[in-house]
Amino acid sequence: MARPKTSFVCQHCGYSSPKWLGKCPDCNQWNSLQEETVSNAAPSRWMTTDRPPQKPLSITDITRSSDDRFSTGMGELDRVLGGGVVAGSMVLIGGDPGIGKSTLLLQAFQKISQDRPVLYVSGEESPHQIKMRGERLGVASKNLLVLSETALEEILKAAQSLKPKAIVIDSIQTVYTGQITSAPGSVSQIREAAAQLMIHAKQTNTPTFLIGHVTKDGSIAGPRILEHMVDTVLYFEGDKGHPYRILRAVKNRFGSTNEIGVFEMKSLGLEEVSNPSELFLSERAANVAGSVVVSSIEGTRPILVELQALVSPTNFGLPRRMAIGVDPNRVLLLLAVLEKRAGLQLQGQDVFINVVGGMQIDEPAVDLGIVAAVASGFRERPMDPKTLIFGEVGLGGEVRAIHQAEVRLREAAKMGFKQCLLPERNRIRLNGVDGIDVIGVGHIREALEVLFGK
Repeated sequence: MARPKTSFVCQHCGYSSPKWLGKCPDCNQWNSLQEETVSNAAPSRWMTTDRPPQKPLSITDITRSSDDRFSTGMGELDRVLGGGVVAGSMVLIGGDPGIGKSTLLLQAFQKISQDRPVLYVSGEESPHQIKMRGERLGVASKNLLVLSETALEEILKAAQSLKPKAIVIDSIQTVYTGQITSAPGSVSQIREAAAQLMIHAKQTNTPTFLIGHVTKDGSIAGPRILEHMVDTVLYFEGDKGHPYRILRAVKNRFGSTNEIGVFEMKSLGLEEVSNPSELFLSERAANVAGSVVVSSIEGTRPILVELQALVSPTNFGLPRRMAIGVDPNRVLLLLAVLEKRAGLQLQGQDVFINVVGGMQIDEPAVDLGIVAAVASGFRERPMDPKTLIFGEVGLGGEVRAIHQAEVRLREAAKMGFKQCLLPERNRIRLNGVDGIDVIGVGHIREALEVLFGK
């Protein structure tokens, strides 16, 4: 009997090598090559289904129907998807174990299944386990059909016979096809299973949700091509020590990227948070040094969050710098600007920065807020709790304009803020927002003088 041919395939990028290598030459990942059996099997019959050839159409002749998009019944999920679920779309959802991916989709499918059947396929739980979780969440729809199966061919048979309104695959790493001899979860299995599910979704206009495991660095396990194949990639973020969960779109062919939906995890499941700013500021203490409120634009939504800074003398030769929720390298840069351009002596101070609520803020509009929080903590001078601060800070200490200043100000006025410190260029362009005083600054020294005096 001939020995089966094997090759070593990188589990990150799909690079194939005839022998084992410690480091993948393509993506530079260590210990990512695993041995897989090379299969000469013919393509699956699901990919070679007899169907009439497709003819090119003029884009002006293509018509859209009114049911191209439908609501999930969850406003926050619809927001992240760009206004609802698009017919025939493929959506990939990733996140840490236990963050709430399966809970979110089970609750959403309860509402989607009001008029037509939906199919929930689980390769990790039995129907009885899903029933137990459904009872806790209050899920009791007769049109929610549960299938515990990992064989791709059987999943596609069930989907073709039931013709569901939408499908969930929980998770894509457990699905395998008999056309490939490698183990479930390998690069070739994930790639083949996703490709066949994508063809079924496009041919039948059935939205398909794929739940993906994540690696220790937070990226979705499996080949990177998986994220390129799907239409939308969502990441479920959140700290297990906080009840808040953030659903973030990092790729969306049908809507805005970087849009977020905010949920709160409770005993009865995930509950939508319609006003995240109010939630993140609900426990803020007044008259505390180092506390400042900043504004961040997430997709199309302005969110106000509390940023805290703790500055204390160091007991070691090298002061510590730690940041949670903002880029640590950006914090180091701003501390250097404060020392050089504003004269704050921070060489012997430990500096700790934290964004309250587990939010992750990446935009430079919070630079001025970080500067103000560090100066407040260093001088032990609390700021007015009704003051909002935002603006980008350059290496020369200048405060640069940011985008969508009016949107941020309207959100601040709605939350009861009375004053806003922002870049002078933004103040000149503003039409004015009722109920809030606007102070423009061009340099961080001006900002510190406004906040703390000379």
